[in-house]
Amino acid sequence: MDRNSIIGIVLIGLILIVFSVMNRPSQEEIDAARRRQDSLEIVRQQQLEEEARQITREEVVEELPEEEPDTVRIINEMRDRYGAFAPAATGEDEIYTIENEKLKLSISAKGGRPWAVQLKEYQTWDSLPLMLFEGDDNSFGLNFFSQNRSISTNELYFKPLPADMLPAVPDGSTLALRLYAGEDRYIEYVYSLAPESFTVDYNINLVGMDQLLGAGASFIDLFWEVNVPGQERVSKNENNYSTIQYKFLGDDIDKLSERADTGREEIRTRLKWIAFKQQFFSSVIIADDHFSSAIVQQERIEDGHYLRNYVADIRLPLENSANEMIPMQFYFGPNHFNTLRSYSRQYLASRGYNLELEKMVPLGWGLFGWLNRFLIIPVFNFLEKYVSNYGIIILLLTIFIKIILFPLTYKSYISTSKMRVLKPQIDEINEKIPKDKAMERQQATMALYKRAGVNPMGGCLPMLIQFPILIAMFRFFPTSFELRQEGFLWATDLSTYDSILDLPFTIPWYGDHVSLFTLLMTISTIIYTRMNSQMTAGSSQMPGMQTMMYMMPLMFLFIFNDFASALSYYYFLTNIITFGQQAIIKRFVNDEELLRRLNEHKKKPVSKSNFQKRLEDMARKKGVKPPKAKESGKKKRPGSKR
Repeated sequence: MDRNSIIGIVLIGLILIVFSVMNRPSQEEIDAARRRQDSLEIVRQQQLEEEARQITREEVVEELPEEEPDTVRIINEMRDRYGAFAPAATGEDEIYTIENEKLKLSISAKGGRPWAVQLKEYQTWDSLPLMLFEGDDNSFGLNFFSQNRSISTNELYFKPLPADMLPAVPDGSTLALRLYAGEDRYIEYVYSLAPESFTVDYNINLVGMDQLLGAGASFIDLFWEVNVPGQERVSKNENNYSTIQYKFLGDDIDKLSERADTGREEIRTRLKWIAFKQQFFSSVIIADDHFSSAIVQQERIEDGHYLRNYVADIRLPLENSANEMIPMQFYFGPNHFNTLRSYSRQYLASRGYNLELEKMVPLGWGLFGWLNRFLIIPVFNFLEKYVSNYGIIILLLTIFIKIILFPLTYKSYISTSKMRVLKPQIDEINEKIPKDKAMERQQATMALYKRAGVNPMGGCLPMLIQFPILIAMFRFFPTSFELRQEGFLWATDLSTYDSILDLPFTIPWYGDHVSLFTLLMTISTIIYTRMNSQMTAGSSQMPGMQTMMYMMPLMFLFIFNDFASALSYYYFLTNIITFGQQAIIKRFVNDEELLRRLNEHKKKPVSKSNFQKRLEDMARKKGVKPPKAKESGKKKRPGSKR
């Protein structure tokens, strides 16, 4: 490019800049253009209102008798209250139903909302149809502002679409309802239910709503409120496992406190799903993408029929285009670990996101949850394939666990046996040292244990190692859906207490019934405590501790009386099997041989522990001589004469 070309391009650029500056509108012209645009917007809004007024007049007049004198007043009130949605202010409250083999979903024309949900495979504890919610117990709808009016779709009437206009769902059932706000403007709810599924696809279609929501609308609110009815025999236990849970997008799951009477949380981050959870069943709303934020709150009711009031005010993200779809899903079903995990895996395979719904089942935190997830549940599910009676399954599960823990049981028994054969020598120490010198007694006893090579904690440490499994089972049985309404012996439902006697009065902290499995568990625990006390030598030195050991089983009698009978049954079986294991071990343990080996061990020089060696090394570095062992023979005392 030569110099003349460059000069020409620069001159053309300067001319364009000068021209744009000279022709730029003044501030007065800009304000005038804005006023014209506002005037056009006002005219458009007036046209919309006039259109809504005309439609309202025509449709409402058709609804009312000709002789009705207040027709004009009613028309004006509806127009003022609902604007373009005024035609939907009246209608017939019809109920429509879609269902499959598992689920029956009833939907009301008023609000287009889920009116009732029945789980067809289950019943309440008193053999009634199991309804997650029904009728006016549920409020569901969109809340937004339109034409300076607050609109709630829960108050308006939707109209069903003809079958030939519905989207095709293979082997499923679909229902679509529309809320009209003028010509070619409507909100559409589409419910689709596939066969053999607890999930319902729920899509919100907004057509032409950008004209009514305003240009700056970036969200729309979805309000859901449910009064949850009780499904189980013991409402107290059911309430203790009922709450609102929610999953943050790409993060962990959180919840409101189950123990609190009320709870409220403002969640300002994105969410994937929100669950209205009960002990064994849940109603979950799941975003295909995400919820922008939400406010959730709950309150205990406990009036004999309802458990809690759940509220979720959910903010849905909005692009505010002429045609927009907001896809979601419902899960109405049991809190069954494998069912929830299977659905989460299907969702992961199809949409690349792990819902982790199975975490709604409270298996415990940390190690306890790990034991339940990877040990207890797989063994339980394996046994289910071959055994139909859950009482027998719990028995086999207990035997399996006790076999795994048998080495610890053996070690604990040997440790207590060592202390038992040393009891005569400890009695001699107690005779030589008066009772008022308890510390000296204790030191002499510990010295004997050290010389004999006995660890007084050897019988406790194996039990502590077994403790996580006991806690894991404590969390597993009360929330195990498999045990719901499954009977065994006198227990009609292993998921709740087994009553052999209903009392005509209530005992404080105990209840108004007698649970036999809890009673058997308490008696067997007392016997086990007594046996261990007789096998150890130190029980007579600590009478306070001995009393505490007997108080714990009595406390469990009160605590477990309302708990799941499967849990008390498991603890009872654990004690019985432990008795059998100890009887077998006892046949192979010779007390005389054990005492002989302990006496031989006492002849060996006492080795210093690593801790004691480190202390002595530190003392040498500081110039302090460690204490020497006493030498035999007589030594000259300082200052004595020969």
